[in-house]
Amino acid sequence: MTAAGGAVPAAAPAPASAAAGPVPVSAASASSSSDPLVLAAAWLDGADAAPPTMTLSTIGLDGYPSARTVLLSRFNGARFHFHTDTRSRKAAELAAVPRATVTLHQPEHARQLVVTGDVAVVTAEEARDAYAARSRYLQVLAWLNDHELAAEPDVRRRERWAAFERDRGADLEPPETWAGYAITPVRMLFWQGDAAGPSNRLAYSRDPGADGGWRLEHLPG
Repeated sequence: MTAAGGAVPAAAPAPASAAAGPVPVSAASASSSSDPLVLAAAWLDGADAAPPTMTLSTIGLDGYPSARTVLLSRFNGARFHFHTDTRSRKAAELAAVPRATVTLHQPEHARQLVVTGDVAVVTAEEARDAYAARSRYLQVLAWLNDHELAAEPDVRRRERWAAFERDRGADLEPPETWAGYAITPVRMLFWQGDAAGPSNRLAYSRDPGADGGWRLEHLPG
């Protein structure tokens, strides 16, 4: 996929350190301002019907950051799900260091959500359900889009695609290389633009205490 814009618009002021320290916030609160998972659900509920794209950033095997655009398959109120090929670079990087950051940009609402957390492989059943929800194009892509096909000329690539469509039925099962992952957040950053005033950021981090609550810090935009 072509990388989608995930950066804060250029007109936004550069981030700066907040003067005040983090403020403890109870995770049990139902208020969207104190529970970032509730706030994330509200932001995503307002998104278009099509699955939103997000920039997935991992730690490369060479130690450098590595980023690409993927679909947000699902947000279940606790974890952010995405799917990929087990032979991909990101799968290898997550196997080595199961931590990642995803950035969701909603320019139509002047919003950006950045989620950092621990990554785990989802169940085979969940991965199958996610594959079934994909468009036909993306289902076929999961079968064919490998290094061998990428090296072929465009004409040959289209021929192989047409042959696959001709030989397969309407219902496709996921290939063995299809895998799902879910991020459990430890940090969540909400950026909100404001045409009539300064932009603002809400930075949440997991409290290391036993209650598993969140700490909130208000940052300049």
